[in-house]
Amino acid sequence: MRSLVLWLAAVVFVGTVAQAQKHPFTFEDMMALKRVEEPEVSQDGKWVLFAAVDVDLQANTKTPHVWVVPISGEKADSSGGEREIIADQDADRPRWAPDGKHFAFISTKENGSQIWIADFDSGTGTVTGKHRLTNIATEADGELWSPDGKNILFQSEVYPECVGTPGSEAECNAKKLEEKKNSKVNALVFTHLLYRHWTAYKEGKRTHLFVIPAELPTSGEDAGRPTGFVFIPRDLTPGDYDAPVFSLGGQDDYALSPDGQELCYASNHDPEPAISTNNDLFTVPVNFPADATSKVVLAATKNITAENKAADNTPLYSPDGKYIAYRAQARAGYESDRWRLMRHDRNSRVKRGFSEAFDGWVGTFTWTPDSRAIYFSAEQRGHVPLFRAGFDTGVTSILDGSFDDPAFTPDGKSLLLTQMSIEFPNRIVRLDSIPKLEQNLARAGATGAGSKISQGAGEALQITADLNREVLSRIDMSGLEDFHFIGAHDEMVEGFLVKPPNLDPNQKYPVKFLIHGGPQGAWGNDWSYRWNPELFAANGYVAVMINFHGSTGYGQKFTDAIRGDWGGAPFEDLMKGLDYAEQHYPFIDKDRECALGASYGGYVANWILGHTNRFRCIVSHDGMFNTQSAWGTTEELWFNEWEFEGTPYTNRELYRKWSPHLSATSFKTPTLVIHGQRDYRLDVSEGFQLFTTLQRLGVPSKMLYFLDEGHWVLKPQNSQLWYKTVNDWVDHWVGKQPPEAK
Repeated sequence: MRSLVLWLAAVVFVGTVAQAQKHPFTFEDMMALKRVEEPEVSQDGKWVLFAAVDVDLQANTKTPHVWVVPISGEKADSSGGEREIIADQDADRPRWAPDGKHFAFISTKENGSQIWIADFDSGTGTVTGKHRLTNIATEADGELWSPDGKNILFQSEVYPECVGTPGSEAECNAKKLEEKKNSKVNALVFTHLLYRHWTAYKEGKRTHLFVIPAELPTSGEDAGRPTGFVFIPRDLTPGDYDAPVFSLGGQDDYALSPDGQELCYASNHDPEPAISTNNDLFTVPVNFPADATSKVVLAATKNITAENKAADNTPLYSPDGKYIAYRAQARAGYESDRWRLMRHDRNSRVKRGFSEAFDGWVGTFTWTPDSRAIYFSAEQRGHVPLFRAGFDTGVTSILDGSFDDPAFTPDGKSLLLTQMSIEFPNRIVRLDSIPKLEQNLARAGATGAGSKISQGAGEALQITADLNREVLSRIDMSGLEDFHFIGAHDEMVEGFLVKPPNLDPNQKYPVKFLIHGGPQGAWGNDWSYRWNPELFAANGYVAVMINFHGSTGYGQKFTDAIRGDWGGAPFEDLMKGLDYAEQHYPFIDKDRECALGASYGGYVANWILGHTNRFRCIVSHDGMFNTQSAWGTTEELWFNEWEFEGTPYTNRELYRKWSPHLSATSFKTPTLVIHGQRDYRLDVSEGFQLFTTLQRLGVPSKMLYFLDEGHWVLKPQNSQLWYKTVNDWVDHWVGKQPPEAK
């Protein structure tokens, strides 16, 4: 008995020490985390490749490297089964060759971003050699290996006027780049809108897709190639269009057919793309004669979704080659319409929806190896669960949580995914027992019956690669708590709360009231490096977040409700949600609250300035201040013209109704303004106007201005300054010893 007591005491002591060794989350902790990208499964089903980004705060760099992990079914333990296999140079976006003996990746080691090939020993899981494949002046990115192993597809930004006979295009592009580099004149001439996008000026270039032979040396660098041999890329998307369309990430907007003979890609050919979301899907043969002209390529190109005047994106061929699955929207000009899952029959050319009864946004997706169903992720009430859409069974919920990037093993027995939560960034997990799940669903038959059958699927979930377990084991986080209240239109609205570490329920804590952007976005159980609720709460604050009308994951009607009502129902939801939190969480100090928002959240911060004095301070990052001037300086005009139902010339009253600048005489709350010079979604002039107004009114204010950032603050040291400036501002006004005069 005495031994048992001693053993129990030892266990308690060890547990107490372990807990004591944990510390609140810091910015330095966040920079120490590796940023894991999507899994790539080898054809032999033995290995998973993925890239992980390392942040060097002192060097102010982010560097991707390639890792590998066996998919043997062994759960990663404290030591892990992951290994870094390309560490001596930057290496991103690994993609397997069909033979499993090579993989392609992107590296900037030589001559900018280029495609490299690595030789892979499947027996040992090691790289035995690597060489650069491309060497083009316009650089290469976004590579895909052709399923037949003959070609590698990639994208590059080129001058459309250089399109001509093969061989001369590369020389023309290189010459234009060299002339620009050496020119004493730094000027641009615009002839159409969308002359700049996101963080860069287009400078007359277009993104095109190219193919290059995937010939490999037999042994050693360049073995078997003639001296001076140069691969000549072929442009498969010539013309004055971006093909594929601009994307901020997610699934590729292009794909190759299983036989490697056809390319499908998304492109917008409307006369004025600045006011259009009409991305269509085009197909084009991959193999043309060496002397084929651009006219020949264009003549062979077909628009397969011309009938839909809204967006069609992310094509993906079924493994049997019979279908092209893709995501589609129904309303032209509306970038936040519901993303539906569609399939195009390549033989009959008939299109059908997989998920017409499903009122959620379809995210990333993949076909089952037998081409009978699709597994996909979709936002749902603060999470991103995994779903299945079958030809006969409709949509079935498979797995709760927040998942992305699904990829099947070739035998269809397991599904690889990335998983995250508010307490950890991406890790790679494996869902086993897929055949059993498929059999049960097939027996169930009717739509929706699989919801009960899929229960327990999470028990088959295994962690395959977790590069951040050691760092996270030393950090004390409190998790996410949700609550619900009656908001605008007498509808239920969801909110979330993150408590500070080691919360004492008998004490009062100040509040950071976080407002999400979009506005068609949402807070939830996921990870962020730019606006991290855990980091905001770590230094003694309660982080409160509301998914107001306009947020995603609550049905399309809820998302649509914000149109033409920017300062109406969303503002009402936010105030009622904060009221609810104050009333139901006694540890909240309602007299010490600060409102913080970016993008649309920045707009709301500006709206709050003129419509309530309940906050001790405000942080407005990249917010719209003057709705009329914002329309004239943004690049994606379709967004403003949808949200405000026209232009400032055709619907001036609505623009003025919801413009924060017209309530400036009511501004009193101390405000930190943040903006980036390269923000072309919401021009920096919006931040300057706000700061000028605050200063002239005598409102305590400060502006943090980044010359080298856009809509997001991405550089490590800039991010460090951002968090420090924001937290210092909040501490100054609502901290434990706030100034008496407000």
